[in-house]
Amino acid sequence: MTPLPVINPDINFIKSLKKNGADTLKKCFQCSTCSSVCNLSPSRKPFPRKVMLLAQWGQADKLASSPDIWLCHQCEDCSTHCPRGARPGDVLAAVRSHIFRTFSYPSFMGKALSQPGYLPLLLLFPMLLIAVLFFIYRGGNFSLLHEEISYSKFLSHLWINVMFIGGNILMFFLAFLGLGKFWRKLKEGAGTDSKSSFVKAALLTVIDIVFHKKFFKCKVNQGRNIAHLLIFFGFFGAMATAGLAVLAMILYNVDPNLPFSQMPPIPMNHPIKWLGNISGLAGIAGLAIIIIRRIKSETNTYGDWIFLLMLLLVFITGFGSQFIRQAHLVLFAYLTYYIHLVCVFFILWYAPYSKFAHMFYRTVALIFTTMISSEPGKSSGPRE
Repeated sequence: MTPLPVINPDINFIKSLKKNGADTLKKCFQCSTCSSVCNLSPSRKPFPRKVMLLAQWGQADKLASSPDIWLCHQCEDCSTHCPRGARPGDVLAAVRSHIFRTFSYPSFMGKALSQPGYLPLLLLFPMLLIAVLFFIYRGGNFSLLHEEISYSKFLSHLWINVMFIGGNILMFFLAFLGLGKFWRKLKEGAGTDSKSSFVKAALLTVIDIVFHKKFFKCKVNQGRNIAHLLIFFGFFGAMATAGLAVLAMILYNVDPNLPFSQMPPIPMNHPIKWLGNISGLAGIAGLAIIIIRRIKSETNTYGDWIFLLMLLLVFITGFGSQFIRQAHLVLFAYLTYYIHLVCVFFILWYAPYSKFAHMFYRTVALIFTTMISSEPGKSSGPRE
């Protein structure tokens, strides 16, 4: 007689899920309504039903090796139709958060970004770093409060770019370490050979993500889809604005002998300013929609809220820095700019450990599923 398989549930994993938005997990009685109504679920071994079962039994290792949970875009079609109120969409979101915290490097940062007790320390680091850079740059001279407002007098553009470019390089390196472990785990659970090259799969995946094709297959939560698109293009438009602004200041400097730190700001009617302002408005509009829906939602986790609020502060303080300078309110302009730099630091430097990490891990999982199925976003299912 073949011995029955032994299932060893990870109790701590189940507790973690319940703490991070999956408190309804045990309500699921495997009716498969969620899998039937989901337009993104693959025909073979469909989610969310499979994920709900594995999560109920605390099978953290199997879920970590399954790319299927990253195919879910949390449109909530499944939660809307669930007869038991088990909210499968929220459960899958909690599983994803647990997984990227598990693979994050260093691991304690994943924990820090998920617990409010660490927030003062996470904010204190960029606050002190930027303050120290200010004192070094200014040499303790506060005469800028009595001069015409120029943010390059607060902190050199060159110093800021070195800080953020260096931070991005470090962030991508640390994210790469975690994603490498994640990729190896996906291969371990796949049980099938690749049917497509990595380059081809990556290209198809990027196109899919940029145009949000999967999001618009969701039927119930179209407002969230539009909001996500606004935030996506708003954020990357703002990043493009920052990069183009630096390039424009270098290329179109009227005085080649003028140091980079003293170059004049880009005028308000410049196309780069228009790009930045339109991107900022798009980001704020998208975040407003998401936040209003979150307030009305039954599930609100700390990790979601801190990410949304910090990103909103980035956009608001960006606008504030621009318009308060126009109003010639010197102290408030520099204070707003300082807060803006702290918020940008928080979003970019902590990206591999916050809600932002979903972008990295989802992209890798979608590339992987495309490679093993030769079809974007369609999983052949992990080995059971």
